[in-house]
Amino acid sequence: MKLYELKAIAKRLNNFTFISRARRIEDNTIEIMFDKSDSYFFNMTRGHSFIYKAPSQRPLQGYNAPFDTLLHTLLSASKLISVDVPNNDRILRLTLAPKSSYKDKIIYLQLEFTGKNTNAILIDDNEVIIEALRHIDADSSFRVIRPGMELLNIPPYERTEEAKEIADVDAYLEEKYTQIQAKKLLEMKKQKLSVTLKKSQKLAQLLAKLPDEKALAKEEQKYKQYANLILANLYQIKPYDTKLNTYDFEGNEISIKLPKNIKVNRMSDYFFNLAKRAKNKAKNIHIEKENLESKKAFYDNIYYALEQAKEPYELELLVPKRAKSQRKKEKLKEGELFWIEDYKVLVGRNSNENQKLLAIAKANDLWMHIRNVPSSHVIIRTDKQNLPESVIKAAAKLCVDFSVKNPGDYEVDYTKRKFVKVQEGSNVLYNKYDTIRVTKEGVEIRE
Repeated sequence: MKLYELKAIAKRLNNFTFISRARRIEDNTIEIMFDKSDSYFFNMTRGHSFIYKAPSQRPLQGYNAPFDTLLHTLLSASKLISVDVPNNDRILRLTLAPKSSYKDKIIYLQLEFTGKNTNAILIDDNEVIIEALRHIDADSSFRVIRPGMELLNIPPYERTEEAKEIADVDAYLEEKYTQIQAKKLLEMKKQKLSVTLKKSQKLAQLLAKLPDEKALAKEEQKYKQYANLILANLYQIKPYDTKLNTYDFEGNEISIKLPKNIKVNRMSDYFFNLAKRAKNKAKNIHIEKENLESKKAFYDNIYYALEQAKEPYELELLVPKRAKSQRKKEKLKEGELFWIEDYKVLVGRNSNENQKLLAIAKANDLWMHIRNVPSSHVIIRTDKQNLPESVIKAAAKLCVDFSVKNPGDYEVDYTKRKFVKVQEGSNVLYNKYDTIRVTKEGVEIRE
């Protein structure tokens, strides 16, 4: 951050009288809402810190570290006394009077834009650290940042940049947000599109490798013939033979490679089993094909939804970072795991997975499905809690995004799992349900 930027921002923030809300919305980003209307965001990423102004944003996940708890407790509804840039250095210091204080009490939120040691620190009126975004030990810096320690001044820094006048601070910070958002969206979209495309391509490869039904039928007949010929010529085969040279039942010469480490009297069973396996595979190959095709269509739909996403929040919903690691904890072998505001959301990619999700869902989990359209079944883990409306809306959008390509208005029915009665397969009957309308914006239809 430039000194002239910090000074201009401090001057602007001094126009406010109190803080409505303070919270972390991303790992390194703090949102502070002033006077119930204006949200400013302080990105405290090491070596790349900045401030921007934007509408209030939902957190990508719930943050419950001690710093987050104290940030909320001490700053929410606190009186803003002043905002300063101490010693004209790389610090923005907010002086506050917490609402929870029973007597006059002063605390500070010190935002330090100091390269690799960038930090957000809560301090009491004796300059003792209450809590910090990042703890720093003595082996990393002479300034130990830990609760209960006195906060030392940062080393002086020689400023060389040219001072500039910022006519409209809010417009300046909103433009910075637009630029940052566009760059962030592009980078996130590129990464998540790549991950999703790889999944789709892997399924396409598996589909291409599926054996043909006719080829499996020929294989079945071949192994049956081998088994019968071995039975007919059993007396000729010696224990050490590696192949059988004989004539088939039409009088044609044939050479059969004999399996190793199998007794002569069991060799016909070996080939009968191979024939049976080929027959069963041919019988069920269409099921495997449908399963792979439905999974591929699911990821193709995610890919299209990613292309249409306009905010990082949407991208993170579609391809969450932590779903893979949490999948093992969930013991979820089928379906996809997503996160919406810290609620687990399970999505079936085909009829088989829809059935399995219905089987593992608890009575009070929320179930949803697009009305009158074959779609993914969505299960939201509730732990008997009342779900926020925002979670239901986001899950309904996922249900539509993953199930259909065509744009339009869709009705998504939802109810508790205990009100859903399974009929045949993944077909269900349900009652006591609510409906939410979801509009899917225009998406390029690809065949």
